[in-house]
Amino acid sequence: MAAVSNERLGALLAPVVALTGVDLEDVTTRKSGSRTVVLITIDRDGGVDLDIVAVVSRKCADALEEDGAFGESPYVLEVSSPGVDRPLTQARHWRRAKDRLVNIEMLDGRRVHGRIAETTDESAQILTKTGVESVEFTGVARAVVEVEFGSGKGE
Repeated sequence: MAAVSNERLGALLAPVVALTGVDLEDVTTRKSGSRTVVLITIDRDGGVDLDIVAVVSRKCADALEEDGAFGESPYVLEVSSPGVDRPLTQARHWRRAKDRLVNIEMLDGRRVHGRIAETTDESAQILTKTGVESVEFTGVARAVVEVEFGSGKGE
């Protein structure tokens, strides 16, 4: 059987995932021996917990079986939330990272480092050491959340 494209899987699974109240962030596949591993990344405001991962996993498994996407070929389905190192590429990613430290590389070569204070669908206000900087998403080359250890809250 021919490999199933990530685009086809995304088109099949996006509406199924949306019905559970979460966003489908990514669908990828990789070979593992004779099996195909289907990796589904989901997220929502407030994050995802194991209960919603289980619901999405069941719904996606049912959709894949009903569609017959893999025929008789064996596959493994893995559903998870995005890692902290996921680039901020959508307005919802920025919104969900509110109050987190970010490293931003602008298209014009500038770098911005600070904490996300506020967001809109087009921009974010970043609290830097020198004040507040407005960052338009269309001017961002790359942005990632910085991992913080020992935030000092309650310690």
